[in-house]
Amino acid sequence: MRHFAVVLLFLCRCCAAGQNEPIQTFVIPHSHMDVGWVYTVQESMHAYAANVYTSVTEELSKAADRRFIAVEQEFFRLWWDTVATSSHKKQVRQHVKEGRLEFIIGGQVMHDEAVTDLDDDILQMTEGHGFLYETFGVRPQFSWHVDPFGASATTPVLFALAGFNAHLVSRIDYDRKDAMQRNKKLQFVWRGSPTLKEKQQIFTHTMDQFSYCTPSHLPFSNSSGFYWNGVALFPDPPKDGVYPNMSLPVTEETVQAYAKTMVENIKLRAAWFRTNHVLWPWGCDKQFYNSSVQFNNMDPLMKYINQNSKDLGVTVQYATLSEYFQAIYQSDVVWEPRGSEDFLPYSTEPHQAWTGFYASRNVLKGVARQASSRLHAAESLFARYRVGFPDGPVPRDWALERLRALRWAVSEVQHHDGITGTESPKVADMYLQHLSQAAAGVDELLAALALLPHSPEKTASVPGTRRRGEGVHILPEDCGMLMTSVRQPLERHVVIYNPLAWNATAVVNVTVSFPTAAVFDNVGKPVRAQIQRSARSNVTYDLFIVAELGGLQHRRYLIRFSEEKCSGGGCDWTYEAEGVTFERRNIRDGRKTGRRLLPVMNGCYELMFDQDTNLLHSITHLQEKRRVRMTQDFWQYDANGDIKSGPISDNYIFSANGSAVRAYEAVEMEIVPGRIVTEIRQRFYREEGDKDYTYSITTRVPECFGRRRPCHRLEQTCSLGPLHLNTEVVLRTSSCLRTNRTLYTDDNGYQMMKRTHRKFTNNTLARNYFPMVRAAYIQDDVSRLALVSDRAHGVSSQADGQLEVMLHRRLRNNLPWNLGYNLTLDDSSVATPTLWMTLGSIGVASQLGQRDAVELQHRPVVLPIDPPERSWQEEEARGGAPPVRSVVLPPNLHLLSLSIPGWNYSSDHDVHLRHVNSGEDLHPEPDYDRVLLRIMHLFEEGEDPELSKPVAINLKHVLQGIGEVKKLEERSLTGTWDISRLQRWKWKTADDLKTNNNSCRSGGEEPFTVTICAKEIRTFFVHFASGNF
Repeated sequence: MRHFAVVLLFLCRCCAAGQNEPIQTFVIPHSHMDVGWVYTVQESMHAYAANVYTSVTEELSKAADRRFIAVEQEFFRLWWDTVATSSHKKQVRQHVKEGRLEFIIGGQVMHDEAVTDLDDDILQMTEGHGFLYETFGVRPQFSWHVDPFGASATTPVLFALAGFNAHLVSRIDYDRKDAMQRNKKLQFVWRGSPTLKEKQQIFTHTMDQFSYCTPSHLPFSNSSGFYWNGVALFPDPPKDGVYPNMSLPVTEETVQAYAKTMVENIKLRAAWFRTNHVLWPWGCDKQFYNSSVQFNNMDPLMKYINQNSKDLGVTVQYATLSEYFQAIYQSDVVWEPRGSEDFLPYSTEPHQAWTGFYASRNVLKGVARQASSRLHAAESLFARYRVGFPDGPVPRDWALERLRALRWAVSEVQHHDGITGTESPKVADMYLQHLSQAAAGVDELLAALALLPHSPEKTASVPGTRRRGEGVHILPEDCGMLMTSVRQPLERHVVIYNPLAWNATAVVNVTVSFPTAAVFDNVGKPVRAQIQRSARSNVTYDLFIVAELGGLQHRRYLIRFSEEKCSGGGCDWTYEAEGVTFERRNIRDGRKTGRRLLPVMNGCYELMFDQDTNLLHSITHLQEKRRVRMTQDFWQYDANGDIKSGPISDNYIFSANGSAVRAYEAVEMEIVPGRIVTEIRQRFYREEGDKDYTYSITTRVPECFGRRRPCHRLEQTCSLGPLHLNTEVVLRTSSCLRTNRTLYTDDNGYQMMKRTHRKFTNNTLARNYFPMVRAAYIQDDVSRLALVSDRAHGVSSQADGQLEVMLHRRLRNNLPWNLGYNLTLDDSSVATPTLWMTLGSIGVASQLGQRDAVELQHRPVVLPIDPPERSWQEEEARGGAPPVRSVVLPPNLHLLSLSIPGWNYSSDHDVHLRHVNSGEDLHPEPDYDRVLLRIMHLFEEGEDPELSKPVAINLKHVLQGIGEVKKLEERSLTGTWDISRLQRWKWKTADDLKTNNNSCRSGGEEPFTVTICAKEIRTFFVHFASGNF
């Protein structure tokens, strides 16, 4: 009993001592610098961004205890390359070395988490990390995702793979954050992948209700608090240095009031967390452009608080994010693990669901994704070229410059006010301009690479062509249409490149100006094709070419045109399809439906179309003999534009003013039966008497032929617009599946998330919208109906068996904040997104769905080229031209990246640090010999009995089509860590799961043999032997 009393007394004293310990506050100076949003990058650099880094660099040199974190690399790199003096650069290097200037996240931008794609998230991080490591020898280990609108479960997985030790988020549902604050659950260990689980878990800090900005209310002043440099001015900084809304200076008269405000806020925050450490972000949007006035006021305030820490119960110190997380890590707390649930969607209050931006600026979303796909193709083609032709005719510096320009543009638009569509119109134009200019440069590179011979000794050619200078010339406006003398048929030469490491039989569409064509491959054999009048224009034709391509393989094709009926060799191989038009039908006619059904069949499906409505009626999956009633049409939500009349929709927010209504009155249908594809063209008229349609669906039903041509994909291209003002239009697919309004959507193209329909007191409709980056599906006990998309959309299931995709929005409202920043969405563009629809058993759909999403993302690239110099006859006399050797991975592995990054740093970290710290002027030449390779396992654990299994591959064998692999180094996701030296922090969790990163691999791996387990992404540097061919 006495022993128990002694122990109790000891515990009481310990508790009292702990309670009396002052709260340790980490004041983290930062500036939130949007790469876009309201102002263009150029405007922001001029008005404030350059001054942030100049003044911070200078002020950190004046006191050793000062700190600053730099987040978005785009602004820093622009400052480093165009503004910073040699003195500034020397100071920065010293600050970084001493840990007083810390790079957080390290990507080009703070990317959005809802509508960005896995490929692009990795790209923008790799670009920023490569620069930082090459320049400073540092590798970011912490995130600062304070402003993306919701938090994806994929992001923490990617950060863990990049070597991060902790993750920080802020914007999550207001009601969820309130509950987490009350229960002290703002910090947890996140296992974002249900398959990788603890192998890639990461400690996650959720910012409290004050988020990333310093509390601005001062009870003793009309000015904002702690922002002594005021508010940034556009377009020009004030010459006298006096900015609007500058906080009262810290003086003997104000220091106590400032201290009281700051300490009260610190104590309020401390009550929401489990340790005695408080993260106190000091900064906000566009801050620290005059760091001198900032630090000169905060220095005496912090000194006063520390001098009175016993009375105030608080200590304060400048800190970087790593210093804060290091203190948390050393606190030895056991943390609660969180599974793979994400924090999407995001709402700030009951009537403000931030689900509208999933569909804002559909055209920008499409252009960004297309540019990313183009970049992916060009990267792999250039890597092949560099390995095979190290001294080839395409200048390597010229090529890398074009790739880097598109990397920059694609990275830039991933910003959380970029691809989201939440920026001002001039910023949207900036993104589009940067993407289009950079993509044009990459197209030049692709064309140059495609014209190269397959080997140094031989070239491939096509018949009946002449050399430049012998009568052949290119019409620039025709992108490759070639004209010869009158006696020669008109010809067009193209290269088709398969950018995926899978063999494929693809149907490629080439728009042409002639009604008759014959297609030949690079050895003169006729190729199966189909030609028909285009659905988009009355003066052009769609030529569908069946291309048989190996992985990472390209082939050349000749297209011969005629204005008359085709005759001669090759004509029998091209089917000329003609359409049948059906009478326009008014949906208000009240006729009975289902009386006159018209079938369209291929080897997988029977689609029935109702001639009384011209709408889809049902789809039968032939193998399973299951018929699913289904309709598909356009509906619209009418939005409120007057804040006095209730909640509004804007760039960010979706707030429906009632249920959706049909967006059309009449439908017209045309069917074009074909031998390669049968096309169903449905045109929807807003008013029955309208001359032009507002919406359309063009569905291509592929025929089954060849070894690998899938017939299960129904390719649908939609057209929407221009919309009426304050309307939001959805494509609604309604079926007889019993789904209980549950749907599944992807997180950034990496993993699928189950979305159970939830009821809310207010705004239930909008809060049940989710981002669809690549895919969404609904299912019952037997069948799955899936859609994959070529760009991000919003998606919901508002009724049983229903899947609706928000495709386009056009909005204007009178909210002063939106008007003041010109954040309008008066988008009068015509959007043309593509969706692939599939229907089948759950097992088969699981096998096909992952690859479908990837194959839509990376469709074959068609490149117009000049005619080759030698004819087929000449080529055959020389023994023929060898085809480009293919690179093929197993069906559950995806070649995520194959590129030459160009960053020049030693793979040995110690060697690289000695080089960085040598004091030499660092202007390294690009490294053209190191190839970056990423391979991803597409399937979740247990998703498929066979395809979910680990796969062992010998990369020396797999990559022999490119060259002879001499050396293989495994790296972290962005390439900056040797994986064998990467030791991430191990956080204690309540379930105490032990991390085993090699749990799916049995024994050691043989040289060049790697095992890829379910959902893994493994990254390598590959070195090839010189002179491979």
